Amino acid sequence: MEKRKLRINGHSHLLPYPEEIPQFMKDKGIFWVDKDRKYMLQKDWNRPITDSSFFLNEKLEWMERNKIDHAVVLNLSQLYGNGLRVEEMKQALRFQNDFNAKIQHENPSKFTTGFVVHPGFVRGACWEIERCVEELGMRLLCLPTHYMDTIGTWRCIFDEENEPIFELANKYNLAVEIHPYDGEKFIKLENTSWRFHLIWMLAQCADAYHFLTLNGYQDKYPNMRTCFAHGGQLAQINLGRRIQGFDGRPDLFEGKSHPRKAVAHPNIFFDTLVHDTGGLHLLIKNQTSKQVLMGLDDPYPLGEMESVKQSSYPGKILDLAIERDIINEDERDAIWEDNVIRWLCGNDQAEKDKIYKRILG
Repeated sequence: MEKRKLRINGHSHLLPYPEEIPQFMKDKGIFWVDKDRKYMLQKDWNRPITDSSFFLNEKLEWMERNKIDHAVVLNLSQLYGNGLRVEEMKQALRFQNDFNAKIQHENPSKFTTGFVVHPGFVRGACWEIERCVEELGMRLLCLPTHYMDTIGTWRCIFDEENEPIFELANKYNLAVEIHPYDGEKFIKLENTSWRFHLIWMLAQCADAYHFLTLNGYQDKYPNMRTCFAHGGQLAQINLGRRIQGFDGRPDLFEGKSHPRKAVAHPNIFFDTLVHDTGGLHLLIKNQTSKQVLMGLDDPYPLGEMESVKQSSYPGKILDLAIERDIINEDERDAIWEDNVIRWLCGNDQAEKDKIYKRILG
C-alpha cells in the first residue's frame, strides 16, 4: 500500500492566549495580547490579530479545514529580545521557548516547534541551546537575520563571533530558521507604507544569505541545515551581482568562499513564500526544487491564507506552479513533505523515523 503523501507547513506562527503570557511581559512592555484577542502589543507598538488561527485551538481547526497534517511553528519575531536588559531578555526568550516546547509536547502529531536564542550573548545562547535540545527535546533553532550586540551595534547573524552557536547546531544536527525583523530599528528610514515588511525584510534575508555563503558555513557545519524565510527572495535576483562583485573585486573577499559554491547546496533551504510564480520559478531555477519547502507564514496577512481579494488559499502557489509547468506533481509533493523532513532531520534516519512516528502515530 502506497504511503499517504503528507502536507507539512514549514513556516507557521502561534500566539499564546492572553492568559498564558506572564504578567511581567506586560509590566515591562515586552509583549502581550489584549484580553479580547484583537491586538498583539509591545510598548509603543501594536498590531491587529487578523485571524483567529493565531491561537492553538483555532489553528488546529484551520489546519483540519485546509488538510494540513503538520506545521513547523517558528518563534515570534517580537521576542528576539533586541534592546532588552539582559535579565528581561533571558526571561522573555525562556518564556517563548517553554511555550513552544509545551505546544510540541502536548500536540506531537500536529506541531514541531522552534526555539530562539540571542546571539549578542553567545555563552548564554549556547546554554539555552543545550537546555532546549537536551531537556525540552527541540531540534529547530530560530535565529534573526540581524541582532543588536552588547554595545548597541547591529550585526548580521552570520558574524564569525557567533561560530560557537553554529558549532552546537552542528553537534546536535539542528535545523536552523533565519527570519528577518526589527529593520526599522537600524535602517534609518521613516516606517511608512509597510516598507520594512514589503522591501527591507527581503533585503535582510539577502544580507544574511550573503554572509552565510561567504563564510562557507554550509560546508564548515555539515550537520546544520539553514532555511531562509520568504524564499530568501532578494537573494535570488541578486545572485549574479554577488558573483560579479566577488570576481571583480577579489581584494574585498580574501579568505571567503565563492557565492557559486553555495548555489543549490543541500544544506541551504528556502520556503515557498514568494507570492508569485515568477518569483518561485527563479527560486527553483537557482536552487532546484529539492532545496525548497512549503512555507505558508500563516496566519499573518502576508502569508498564504484564504483571501477572496486574491482568490488565494494555502498551497495555491504550488498548484499554479504545476499549471505553468514550473514543477511537476512529484516535486510538489516533495516540497510539501520530503524537503521539510530533510531540512528538519538531515540524513539522520532515526530522527526521520521519530518525526514520522509523531505525525502518523
